[in-house]
Amino acid sequence: MRETSILSAGLLCSTAALALWAAPASAQSTAAEAADAGEQAQGNTIIVTARRREERLVDVPLAVTALSGDELSQRGALDITDVGQTVPNVTLEASRATNSTLSAFIRGIGQQDPVSGFEQGVGIYLDDVYLNRPQAAVLDIYDVERIEVLRGPQGTLYGRNTIGGAVKYVTKRLPLETSVKARATYGTYDQAEGVVTASTPLGDLARLGASFARLSRGGFGDNLTTGLENYNKDIWAGRASLEVGGYGEPVFIRVQGDYTKDKSNPRGGHRLIPGLASGAPVLDNVFDTRGALNDPEQDVESYGLSLHAEIEVSDALTLRSISAWRKDESFTPIDFDALPAVDLDVPGAYLNEQLSQEVQLLWDDGGPFSGLLGFYYLDAKADTLFDVRIFTTFPGLTAFTQANVDTETYAIFGDFTYDITEQLSLSVGGRYTWDERSAEILRQNYLGGGSPIFGGAGVPFGGPSTDFDGSRKFKKFTPRASISFMPTPDHNIYASYSKGFKGGGFDPRGVGANAPAAVPGAPTDAEVAAFLSFAPEEVDSYEIGYKGVIGILNLAAAAFYADYSDVQIPGSVACQVAGLPTFCGVVTNAGKATFKGVELEANLRFDSGFGLAGSFGYIDAQYDEYITNIGATPTDVAAFRVVQNTPEVTGSLTASYDTPLGDGDLYLGATVSYRSKTSQFEIPNPFLDQDGFALLDASIVYTTADDRWSFGIYGKNLLDKEYKTSGYTFVATDPVTGAIVNGANGFPIPTLGPEGTLTAFYGNPRQVFATVTFSY
Repeated sequence: MRETSILSAGLLCSTAALALWAAPASAQSTAAEAADAGEQAQGNTIIVTARRREERLVDVPLAVTALSGDELSQRGALDITDVGQTVPNVTLEASRATNSTLSAFIRGIGQQDPVSGFEQGVGIYLDDVYLNRPQAAVLDIYDVERIEVLRGPQGTLYGRNTIGGAVKYVTKRLPLETSVKARATYGTYDQAEGVVTASTPLGDLARLGASFARLSRGGFGDNLTTGLENYNKDIWAGRASLEVGGYGEPVFIRVQGDYTKDKSNPRGGHRLIPGLASGAPVLDNVFDTRGALNDPEQDVESYGLSLHAEIEVSDALTLRSISAWRKDESFTPIDFDALPAVDLDVPGAYLNEQLSQEVQLLWDDGGPFSGLLGFYYLDAKADTLFDVRIFTTFPGLTAFTQANVDTETYAIFGDFTYDITEQLSLSVGGRYTWDERSAEILRQNYLGGGSPIFGGAGVPFGGPSTDFDGSRKFKKFTPRASISFMPTPDHNIYASYSKGFKGGGFDPRGVGANAPAAVPGAPTDAEVAAFLSFAPEEVDSYEIGYKGVIGILNLAAAAFYADYSDVQIPGSVACQVAGLPTFCGVVTNAGKATFKGVELEANLRFDSGFGLAGSFGYIDAQYDEYITNIGATPTDVAAFRVVQNTPEVTGSLTASYDTPLGDGDLYLGATVSYRSKTSQFEIPNPFLDQDGFALLDASIVYTTADDRWSFGIYGKNLLDKEYKTSGYTFVATDPVTGAIVNGANGFPIPTLGPEGTLTAFYGNPRQVFATVTFSY
């Protein structure tokens, strides 16, 4: 992989640190402390930092959900995907055939394609550092202060512009005194986890801390061909930090490093139809598989360094710098057909690296005017390599792809609030983004086996069908505005507008030889570039909302409307290249879509210790225009397309009860979450689409009076609901309606490989586990 200079990263971090140490100072930023404090309860008041400053949740004119580390612990949340169960109009799930790649959608906007070239529609932030790629983004929950979910376009407050929303994962800052916390977990499927967190002061100003996690679980099923457990978990992870200042000191600096090693087995899919050539029956256990591909062995490694530094230059002005370098490597064997034969096998590798720098100036003098001005830079490299092996179609036939896609982006952004009166506030913001996308794409056929890159014995057959090197630049101004009316300090009625933008790029799976040529013969470089490229997408988002604190009730309601244009829809289809069958990338800027809906979140806390928390989301998401080529004729097929990973209705209800027991405290809680019918792709598929379903979770937690010990028993998916989360399909469909076309045998006609590929992946079955936690 092409390396981002580590020396440059070190110089960048060092320069930022020196600049902050040299700046004058007089007081400590309360916003800095709030960023550490997460979601706090002050009576019935919730404090968040969604706008990069300490505010009550009721004051924020944004649709934001904040989940504290304590709340996540009480519910037994295992990783970041659990958050999606209780936040309205949000989908967070592990991508198809992976354990650690994240697919994220908020209010219908997202991206489930993990290959290089496609930006994510939802930004994932780890301690204010934007994760440019979805690989290794299924973050396990340990040592977490809070998780915030912001719905709608973001860009005037956060480093990277994101068109759909943002999910912020914030770890705990180190305490002033020596601290040790240990957690041990054991449960069904041989779940065994251990997390140890410790910190100690180094003199009066500095603190050193570290967390270590071992997370393991046996498989929910088995690979009947390789003998490996399927859907298992095998993770080692750690995080270390050095903090200087804070707690009343004028300067705060945090240097942090993290490392994760995931050696889980490859996740094999469940065939939904018999093998159309072999007659292999559909397996009874949806967590069992038969795919034989296990080279390369599954291996995911991710790590990073960051430096967060801030100083309060005066009582009103704060300077903040966030410098980061990250790298991850994923090697994965994906057996699309889930059978022993090499019918459609894809060994793959994802190699990512990024360097980012963010600088902010924050103004808040306690008067009517406050604001933030920022600069952001990102240099990211994403390399995707994979074989497509279809030996049963043509002996030893392989299409190898290497797609190196670089992103370099600069942005300036600002967001400012003016209190017109004590009750009426106006906020305006804007962002100007410069993106440059560069791509090197090589596509080469091999015969006689797989490509040498993945240890195959194949030899090149003909010249490359794609040999592309090019770049495109995109720039855009995206504004935001909101007005807030607070008739009393505990009620907020607001309206907002924001524009979202996501740059275009190049299809890493595109076949340049298939580009249409203006004259007979091979297409020109310009024609290949036009064929492989896709345009930016944009959204205009409008929202009105209410937030209020009414006695024991916290309430937030929002209605939204979004015009979405030039929607980027990546996909893969069977095709012919130089007379040989293979598969090709197909990217559509679908045209126009309209999203409108409502969201409701409520939290009731009674003096008796009984509590109720609920959420409800409804979205009407539809394509108004979806142009695709039927033969050589552009055709609008919007009436037959749906928005993927966006159920019409989402909801949850949590009932809890806190009561003294002996010298300690007993917590009882149960959560029911619901999602209506969900389509995995834009073309509805009766095999892969998931009907509406509900999940039931429950927990019992006892904490001793001194908070030293905690004992918990947790149940996830207690009713053992079987539900699909993703899948693969390579079967014939009607080009307009998308209806699956069956053959004479009554089964779908395969389009790539004679066995046919209709493969599904499922959410976790029932799990029960117990946890013991010790704190000192």
